[in-house]
Amino acid sequence: MKKKLLAALFFAMVGVNVNAQLLYKISGNGLEKPSYIIGTHHLANVGFVEKINGVKEALTETDQVFGEVVWDTMSNLDSLKLVQDAMMLPAGKTIKDYLTPDEFKRLDAFMVAKMGAGMSNPMVASKMGNLTPMALVTQFQVLLYLTKHMGEFDPSSTFDQYFQANAKKNNLPTGGLETLKQQIDILYKGKSLQRQAKDLMCLIDNEEFNSQMMEDLTNAFYAQDLDALKRAMDRKLGGGCDDTPEEEAMLIDNRNADWVAKMPAIMAEKATFFAVGAAHLPGEKGVLQLLRNAGFTVEGVR
Repeated sequence: MKKKLLAALFFAMVGVNVNAQLLYKISGNGLEKPSYIIGTHHLANVGFVEKINGVKEALTETDQVFGEVVWDTMSNLDSLKLVQDAMMLPAGKTIKDYLTPDEFKRLDAFMVAKMGAGMSNPMVASKMGNLTPMALVTQFQVLLYLTKHMGEFDPSSTFDQYFQANAKKNNLPTGGLETLKQQIDILYKGKSLQRQAKDLMCLIDNEEFNSQMMEDLTNAFYAQDLDALKRAMDRKLGGGCDDTPEEEAMLIDNRNADWVAKMPAIMAEKATFFAVGAAHLPGEKGVLQLLRNAGFTVEGVR
């Protein structure tokens, strides 16, 4: 259920304070101009950008912005259909087909408690009953977050989106380290529907644990403390609810390696501001250390 990042000796030695930032400068290894990378939180308040030292200067000094994906492509009809299709169960199937009667009852009770109506309500069932377990997990995670952070999240103006929107306003090019289809295949199709159903029940049956983990991740992000964020992610629930090593690699490590393989050519062409999920930055297989391993100098911006 959770993504584990391996401990890095480098970070263990330098201590927490060195990691108390989200923005990093990338230089050396033949780069004519430095590039930058910032860790994001997909549900964070976009106004927090103003509290991160050096962001405006970094955006001014760079010539293009890259995110995990190109945000503009996500609003076209083809992309919306791609996302919607990935969130739907096979034709003729409903969530009931992937849960035991008792599990379905617990899902219904959770939804009634959080939303006022559950899958036993025909109107709710018609709208949500054919969503994949992973689609439900994603929606419920947002719901749990909003219970403690009401008014902070605006889906029309997200923390991730801010940087590409700023580039567009200044007529700078934008790009993505992976395509929307690649991201969808990993996040929505990377696990079997049976495994997704297990994750769904792990979220519902361990609401307090998952809610606290999300709160700890959010607090660590706002404190700009990657070490604390990593510790929160490393916390284990047990009982088959934690991601397997293969699932962890698929969600984090493999993507990090793929991104870092692409970044040198991108930075050599133009000084670039990268904005990716903060969970991808720390650890010995994190983007920061992989860039160092590739010969770049990576320094926190204070």
